[in-house]
Amino acid sequence: MNTIWIVMPILIVLMFLLGIDLSKEAFANVLKQPKAVLLGMTGQIILLPLIAFGVAWILKLPPIYFMGLVLVACCPGGSSSNVFSMLAKGDVALSVTLTALSSIITLFTLPFIMGFVAEFVSSANGVEIHLPIGKLFVQNIVLLFVPLLAGRLFCKIKPLAAVKTARILGKLAFPALLTLATVFFLQYRREIADNFAVLGMSGALLILLAILCSGGLSRIGGSSTAVRRTIVIEVGMQNAAQAIAIASSPFIFNSGEMALPAIIYALLMNVILLIYVYCIRYKERTTA
Repeated sequence: MNTIWIVMPILIVLMFLLGIDLSKEAFANVLKQPKAVLLGMTGQIILLPLIAFGVAWILKLPPIYFMGLVLVACCPGGSSSNVFSMLAKGDVALSVTLTALSSIITLFTLPFIMGFVAEFVSSANGVEIHLPIGKLFVQNIVLLFVPLLAGRLFCKIKPLAAVKTARILGKLAFPALLTLATVFFLQYRREIADNFAVLGMSGALLILLAILCSGGLSRIGGSSTAVRRTIVIEVGMQNAAQAIAIASSPFIFNSGEMALPAIIYALLMNVILLIYVYCIRYKERTTA
């Protein structure tokens, strides 16, 4: 069974939900906090893919996992980052802005970066990895931009119905992602068991370095505590469903194995960022 038929509806729902959450204030935030937005986008679009490339290269990951790790790093921020920012007492409006902007910007940056990585991996390992950039762009438009726009229009036309819909979809999103992860683990349990050490290490290094580097970047930029927390969460929390959709799509890579780094990363990022949020809340309680 190709899991693309499971991940596609989940991804569409997540992007539709993000579209409902968007408002004029989210994009006005670009003008209100240009430096914070620039720092967040720099960490998301440039820093994270570079870290993933470095981790994959240093650990000498097999080509399929090399591509998969960089792929998840090239994807936009995950919709759950808004919830995590709220829990961490960050800037939720900034989080929504960064998630929305990264979802749009990565439509163009993801094919470019992955095209370069495919060529690098192919030449370095003597294998041929073909990336149909046109099909990748079209799939991302259909699965990301269209439902995002539809959610925004639905919110504008039927605001009360949109609120009720968002409440229902918000409750279904996480169980749906858990179902997707379970299906992948069952289908690729042997590959995961054989490569869990390297996949776990690469995923953990990526998320931990993302936290450290994005935190350092926002400190250098003189960001407030709330903004710094938001940028850390936004850079670290990726839209793993999109990475899985691209990797397993019969129109793009058609590889469930390439999606495994995204599955492992999705689990690790939630655990590690929950610990990050807990440490913040614990520190505030003890110093209050």
